[in-house]
Amino acid sequence: MTDMNEDKEKREETAAEPAPEETRENPAGEGADKKADKKEEKKDKKFGRKKDDERTAALEKEKEALEKDKAALNDKYLRICAEYDNFRRRSQKEKDGLYGEVKANTVLQFLPVYDNLERALKQGTEDEAYRKGVEMIMTQFANTLEKLGVKKIESLGQTFDPKLHNAVMHVDDESQGENLIVDVFQEGFMLGDKVIRFAMVKVAN
Repeated sequence: MTDMNEDKEKREETAAEPAPEETRENPAGEGADKKADKKEEKKDKKFGRKKDDERTAALEKEKEALEKDKAALNDKYLRICAEYDNFRRRSQKEKDGLYGEVKANTVLQFLPVYDNLERALKQGTEDEAYRKGVEMIMTQFANTLEKLGVKKIESLGQTFDPKLHNAVMHVDDESQGENLIVDVFQEGFMLGDKVIRFAMVKVAN
């Protein structure tokens, strides 16, 4: 009976003893799990860096494309501005040229009146009031031409210039210089640099 009790106590003691450390914690299995976790973590980091690199490369390409588009649009804008500026200048030049042409043609139609007033002043008369009246009209006419930018071409005593004068007579006179204008039959006029009417002159030598 005593032996049976001793066996029973031994079995109870054996059952009550804690399991070995290795059996309870399974250190070998835990180490494998940690290694696997670290491997996965490295893999994730590597994959993440790869994704970041791809995203950065895509952003760089997009930036380059935007820069090219910006440069193209800027170039197009500058070209349009230059074309518009050229068009504006050309239009203004044509407008000024047209205005000057119209004004020159209009003045040309009034020059015969100037010629007749000049002839009237060269005629002798005893009526001083009449002569004074013609002189006033002539002065007013000349002032109007001057305000319009029209000026008389200086001819008498000047050297003949085919760009300004029209020689209708020629005379040999040793007392005069060569190609010297000795008489003016009809006055010439200019509007700016444009000749409205050439001066009709007599040239010596």
